[in-house]
Amino acid sequence: MTVRLTHVGGPTLLVEVDGWRLLTDPTFDAPGRRYGFGWGTAANKTTAPAVAADALGRVDAVLLSHHGHADNLDDAGRAYLPSVPAVVTTPAAARALALPGARGLTAWETTTLVRTDEAGVEHRLEVTATPSRHGPPGTVPIVGASTGFAVRVPGEPRHAVWVTGDSVLYGGLREAAERLEVDVLVLHLGAVRFGITGPMRFTMNASEGVELVGRTRPRAAAFVHTEGWSHFTQGPDEAARVVAAAPADVRDLFRPLTLGEPVDVA
Repeated sequence: MTVRLTHVGGPTLLVEVDGWRLLTDPTFDAPGRRYGFGWGTAANKTTAPAVAADALGRVDAVLLSHHGHADNLDDAGRAYLPSVPAVVTTPAAARALALPGARGLTAWETTTLVRTDEAGVEHRLEVTATPSRHGPPGTVPIVGASTGFAVRVPGEPRHAVWVTGDSVLYGGLREAAERLEVDVLVLHLGAVRFGITGPMRFTMNASEGVELVGRTRPRAAAFVHTEGWSHFTQGPDEAARVVAAAPADVRDLFRPLTLGEPVDVA
């Protein structure tokens, strides 16, 4: 089964699998603005999306890791949501968005998406929420809940795609790596930090991403969430250097993504 990824920018990714078109964490604002994330943290958006929202074509569902931070859902991304039949996200985000198509899942809950093609044939896709913790221990009440997503075509033995969402590497991610059989693993990296919070990180760095790929053993891997925002402390070039230095059996699983260009990764 072919999995095609188009990196729009930051965490925003168009995922195409078995005829389905899924969009992760929509961010379409223009660059140059500063956004507050609460508790004195803030960041600037530094690059424009490589694909405009109105150029994406049909999108069957949005997979939204969390709703409270503009680097995962900015104003233009929020305005885009009502145009999509389904938004799969956290329970808190589903309540806050109050959209008819919003579905809130806790870790390991599954929802089934249904679409009807032009010939009137129904197609189904399972989306399972995976564990995510967007910061050090004890920060969830401040940072808010987040989630990843594992996507599977019913009847297939493996998940076609696992997107980690914004998360540090912790026991929940390691558990998911053990539980899931995955074709394509998409990592949210960037090593997010803020001056006011000192050494605390709120997403994985590339070394942790390499470790997670080694634990998961997907057929292919890719990373996003490394460019476009000032609070990403590890950019795509540095992440690529870390991947290049990884053991060959892990390094060779990574597929580079070029902004705006569809890539068949598996």
